[in-house]
Amino acid sequence: MAATKIAVYSIPDLKNTTDDALPNYLTSLKFKQSHFLADVRLALGYSAVIIAAITFYADYKLGWDKTKYWTFWAVLIYFTLNGALTFWIWGVEKGKVFAGEVDHPSVGRKSQLSIASSVAKHTPIYNIMVEYSNPKGETKTLELSSPFTRWFDVNGFFVAKPFQQWLASEIPLIGQVDPKNKGGDAKAAASANGKSEFTKPVAQERYETPKSTPSNASPTNTRSRKGKRE
Repeated sequence: MAATKIAVYSIPDLKNTTDDALPNYLTSLKFKQSHFLADVRLALGYSAVIIAAITFYADYKLGWDKTKYWTFWAVLIYFTLNGALTFWIWGVEKGKVFAGEVDHPSVGRKSQLSIASSVAKHTPIYNIMVEYSNPKGETKTLELSSPFTRWFDVNGFFVAKPFQQWLASEIPLIGQVDPKNKGGDAKAAASANGKSEFTKPVAQERYETPKSTPSNASPTNTRSRKGKRE
């Protein structure tokens, strides 16, 4: 499939494209994605729409007098479902773009992984909150961020390799499953975190600036006088 070009100054487009690429990369590494969160969100949304449609149809066919009692309960259920949907999106999902598990020989046990993404307004920085379980079964949390220019070129095309290297280098669980990409972007990671590979200051050469002779200065007479004329 051909790559899609996006507007490099559109932060929502940058985020959405990156969000779509993240689960595609992880499922290619044999991570098994859980669709439970999305299924519940769709069930709540479709249920509210179906109730609204049935109520409208009943009122259209039977009239208000025969349906006003059922309309009251339908409206109550509709707003309850919408409230539950809002809570589910903001209180449970919290921007999660991936939730799943992996059972890989390099890990040693079945491990859980969830990643939520976010961006600040007018700031082209991709922020992710990572929760994963280590080989001991302990839950670890990471907060990572990186500029979108790390995996988008100047023309607006997404470049998968730097993005995959960043994830494999910064998230130990992914690095265990994908060791080929682990450490491949260490230099870029150090730059994004405000660290430099060079710890010693570079010595600067000093040059003596030649002194210029003023334009109105009289030339120096190097010939000695023999004496006064008589």
